[in-house]
Amino acid sequence: MDQPTFAQAHRALEADETSCEELVSSFLDRIDEKDDELNAFTTVDRDGALNHARYLDSQRERGNPRPLSGLVLAVKDNICIRGYPVSCGSKMLKDFSSLYDASVIERLRDAGAIFIGKTNCDEFAMGSSNETSHFGPVRNPHDTDYVPGGSSGGSAAAVAAGLCHAALGSDTGGSVRQPSAFCGVVGLKPTYGRVSRSGLVAFASSLDVIGPMANSVEDVATLLNVIAGEDPNDSTSAPVEVPDYTDALTGEVEGLRIGLPDEYFTEGLDEDVRQMVRDRVATLEDRGADVQRISLPHTEYGIATYYLLATAEASSNLARYDGIRYGYRADLKETKESLRERREEMKSELATARTKGDDDRVAELEAQLDEEQRALDALYTRTRSEGFGDEVKRRIMLGTYALSAGYYDKYYEKAQRVRTLIRHDFDQAFEDVDVLVTPTTPTPPFQLGEKTDDPLEMYLNDIYTVTANLAGIPGLSVPIGVHPEDGLPVGLQLLGAHFDEALLLQVGDAITQSS
Repeated sequence: MDQPTFAQAHRALEADETSCEELVSSFLDRIDEKDDELNAFTTVDRDGALNHARYLDSQRERGNPRPLSGLVLAVKDNICIRGYPVSCGSKMLKDFSSLYDASVIERLRDAGAIFIGKTNCDEFAMGSSNETSHFGPVRNPHDTDYVPGGSSGGSAAAVAAGLCHAALGSDTGGSVRQPSAFCGVVGLKPTYGRVSRSGLVAFASSLDVIGPMANSVEDVATLLNVIAGEDPNDSTSAPVEVPDYTDALTGEVEGLRIGLPDEYFTEGLDEDVRQMVRDRVATLEDRGADVQRISLPHTEYGIATYYLLATAEASSNLARYDGIRYGYRADLKETKESLRERREEMKSELATARTKGDDDRVAELEAQLDEEQRALDALYTRTRSEGFGDEVKRRIMLGTYALSAGYYDKYYEKAQRVRTLIRHDFDQAFEDVDVLVTPTTPTPPFQLGEKTDDPLEMYLNDIYTVTANLAGIPGLSVPIGVHPEDGLPVGLQLLGAHFDEALLLQVGDAITQSS
């Protein structure tokens, strides 16, 4: 699909060939035309987007343009925008609206970006197909019988279908890169700490990263220029200087050392995907790059390590959803507030009875407190059972088991040690090469419903992406054509050393420009 880029729109704006309002109106028309079938959006802010566009046009007329004026952006529905719903694709938060902006949203708004709506996603970003959302599955714009990938499938589908210039997603184990590959767009997972996580609803806090998705490497670089950098609201953001990423788009690869990890080209990789990746590597080699085989020996443990650590962190992070402070609450006769108030009153009365030595009253109050606790437990249980979908509950149970007494050392601590080994593999590799080239996914997109009954098979779709999150390194997926059998997009993944996004964008631009 040849879809509009922000770079093209920016040039048209500078030449007074269009306006911000016209750009927004054209995307709203496309959403009306296409999104009923795709289900890419959970919320479309028509009035807000048009009003902001008119304001930006007035600023341009006064000679005060902003760097991203005219950029129409969709935002994954686990990133907070003040006054917008932030559902995370879940019944648990379906009626909840954010009270504040994520740091990336503040930066983008200040730069002139226009937010057109929130995009559908796997529930709490847990999924590889965008079929677990409470709001229904997203469909691939290239063939609506197929998945767009997950969990940022709504963002990828919106970009690929031309419903916006670009989108934000989140990547915990491949959730920007995999849907980008499946939908034929460019998607970047920055280094952990490169982009603030403030305002991103947590799935697995040591793995989550916000990343941009667009129809060109140039647009991704332009977005990264704005959202990258240290943030006082996020203690995990890194105090590392932010270069101008668009300056890296030179198209040069001569002398570049490219590594092909043996472990990413083994059994399970579709033969046509393998050949398409190797053809692009051969093109880079023809242009002067030095290609060599390398080994990342602990790759085979990536999936097991990821699904232990990610689910353990999910179990902890999702414990806050009790249906009391915010979000969905089961329909019981009494709420936690009334139960809690009554329990506090009884505890006070119990203390008085014990002081007075009134044993009969003590026994009576203790029995009532036990009954109230059972009612409170029932509220928690009903709320979480009804509010969470099956995949989220599956991951909470896996994570709780891994963290439980008797299994913490056996599973969680061991997974942390293997994570260190995986990171060490990458550190050693980048002493010998500048960038790694791999497939983004082992296969092209699969059909809706094809893997939903086999969670393990679904998890294995992340086999080439999870290790970057475990190591905290950046990864970029770029489209390299369509599969010869089904005509669906195929993506190539570039992996780099920590904070080396500029090099990934340089190589990604060279690959896409040669297509």
